[in-house]
Amino acid sequence: MLKIRLKRLGAKKAPSYRIIVINSTTKREGKPIQELGYYNPKTKVMKLDKAAAESWISKGAQPTDTVAYLIKNCNDDGSLNYKKSDVVRLSKKAKAKQEAEAAAKAEAEKAAAEAAEAPQEEPAAEETPAE
Repeated sequence: MLKIRLKRLGAKKAPSYRIIVINSTTKREGKPIQELGYYNPKTKVMKLDKAAAESWISKGAQPTDTVAYLIKNCNDDGSLNYKKSDVVRLSKKAKAKQEAEAAAKAEAEKAAAEAAEAPQEEPAAEETPAE
């Protein structure tokens, strides 16, 4: 069975990958049948021959999950259409601090609202009869 997968290159902690078509029983750095492009996850730079990849898939080659994602998010020119995530992940300590600040703010708003709703009593002016 043919697979479309990544072949790791680069130094330790600085990976770079080639997108290749290879027999599934061959080792990761084995000789590929065809190289379709390259991908650098650190800089998000990618160049892929999308037409060739789709032709191999139509012939029965199975892409790995990562390669399927790369093919799906590839522009027509072969570059990666990268979308930065809007989700901000916080540590437990930072989440607790944020929740405490939100609770304090809500408490202050509630106190301000109660103060505004309380009927304001005006001192009664004693009327003295004018004689």
